[in-house]
Amino acid sequence: MTMSRPAAVIVLAAGEGTRMKSRTTPKVLHELGGRSLVGHVLAAARDLRPERLVVVVGHGREKVVRHLAEIAPDAVAVTQEQQNGTGHAVRTVLEAVGALPGTVVVTNGDHPLLRGETLADLVRTHEADGNAVTVLSTDIPDPTGYGRIVRGPGGEVVGIVEHKDAGPDERAIHEINVGMYVFDGKLLADALGRITTDNAGGEEYLTDVVGILRGDGHRAGAYKAADWIETQGVNDRVQLAQARRQLNDRVLEEHMRAGVTIVDPLSTWVDVQVTLEPDVVIEPNTQLHGGTHVAAGARIGPNSTLTDTSVGEDATVVNAVCVSAEIGPEVSVGPFAYLRPGTRLARKAKIGTYVETKNAVVGEGSKVPHLTYVGDAEIGEGSNIGAACVFVNYDGVTKSRSVVGDHVKVGSDNMIVAPVTIGDGAYTAAGSVITNDVPPGAMAVARARQRNVEGWVERKRAGTPSAEAAQRAREQDGKNSE
Repeated sequence: MTMSRPAAVIVLAAGEGTRMKSRTTPKVLHELGGRSLVGHVLAAARDLRPERLVVVVGHGREKVVRHLAEIAPDAVAVTQEQQNGTGHAVRTVLEAVGALPGTVVVTNGDHPLLRGETLADLVRTHEADGNAVTVLSTDIPDPTGYGRIVRGPGGEVVGIVEHKDAGPDERAIHEINVGMYVFDGKLLADALGRITTDNAGGEEYLTDVVGILRGDGHRAGAYKAADWIETQGVNDRVQLAQARRQLNDRVLEEHMRAGVTIVDPLSTWVDVQVTLEPDVVIEPNTQLHGGTHVAAGARIGPNSTLTDTSVGEDATVVNAVCVSAEIGPEVSVGPFAYLRPGTRLARKAKIGTYVETKNAVVGEGSKVPHLTYVGDAEIGEGSNIGAACVFVNYDGVTKSRSVVGDHVKVGSDNMIVAPVTIGDGAYTAAGSVITNDVPPGAMAVARARQRNVEGWVERKRAGTPSAEAAQRAREQDGKNSE
C-alpha cells in the first residue's frame, strides 16, 4: 500500500512535565538511548518525509529551540503562548504557518518508542480508507484512565469516550486512543474553528475534531498499533526508566538478530545511533554511546564504556573508558585504560593496564603496557613505552607535543618533557627525565649518579624496625664473613 508525502507532521511539545520533578524542563529534553524524547519522535516523523516538520513549543521554549537547531535545523518551531489544549496547539500552528492542504499528522513529543513504520501505516490506512480523520489506537492490557475507541459495525470510529464518562460496556473496551491523528488538512482547519472550551478543563481538545467531522458526515477511522508498548508516553521518572529499558531491549534484539553476540542483555546498554558489525561480541556491563562503531570480530567489555568511538576489526577493549577515540584493527586496550578524545591507535597497538591517553597517536605494533600517561604525543611503529612513564605536556601555561620515533625503547619511570623528539631506534634509560631531543640510535641517560650513605638508617632512625632489620643484616654479614 503506497503512501503520499504528508503536508506536515506536527509534534506537540509545549508541556512542562512537572511530574518529572527535574531541572531539565521541558520534559521532552530528557534523554534515553542517545536521543531526547522529542529527538526520537522527530526521527520517527522523518520516515514519512513530510513537506514540513513543525514542533509546538511552550514551556522552556528557548531550550527546545536551541535543541532543535542542533538535531533538526529544518524543523519549524511554533510557540503556544498559553497551553490551552491540544486543539489550541494545532490551531496555533495553522495560524503561524498558514493552510496545510493534504495530509496532516499530529503526534506527541513524549512518545520515544513510536516507530516510523507505525506512523507510516497510520497514514496509509487513512488514505486507503478515505477518512477525514484517522486515530492511532492500540489494545492495552489495562485501559484504565484512557479514552476508549468506540467503533461502528463497519469498523469506523463513532466516538472516543473518556474513561470517566464511560459506562460498563465502554469500560470493557481495551482499544484506547493513543492521542495521535492523521487529518485531511482542509477539513482540520475548518473543524478547529468550531471546537469550544465547554468542558471541565476549559481547553480546546483535538478529540472534539473527531466528533465535528463525523457530524459533518465525514468518515472517522482508526489504525490499531500491534505493539501497545511503543504507544506509551513518558510522564515521570518511572516511565522514563521503563521506556529506556524497552527501547534498549529493542535495539539489542535488532543487533543480535543481525549477528552480534551480546552476552548479557540485562547489563548492556547501546544507544540507537551505535553501529555494530556481525561477529562483534559485547561482554557484560558494557555501555556504547553516541556514534560509536564497532567492526566485525571485535570484543568489547566487560565493564567498558565507549562514547563516539570507532573500533577496528578483531580489536579487544576490556575494562576501559573510551571517548572520541579511534581504535584500529587488532588493537588491545585495557584492562583499566582511559582513552580520551584525540586518541588514535594503529593496527596491533597495545594500551595496557592503568594507561591514560589524550590527543595521542600510537603507531602500528607499538605498546604502552603499564601505568603511563600519554598526552599530546605521537609514537611511531614498533616502539615500547616502559612502565610508569609520563609525557609531561603542560608547563602551566601552554601544552606542547612530544614525538617518539619508530622502534624506540623508552625505559620505565621516564618523564618525557615536551616539546621533545626521540629519534628512531633510540633508547632511554630507566628513571630518566628527557628534556632534550634524543638522536636516532642513541641511548639517553638523564639521572643523577647513585650515592649510598652507609649507616644512615641506624644513625638517623634508631629504634625503628628498619634500623633493627639493618643491624641484624649487618651482624649476619659479619658472621658470614668470619
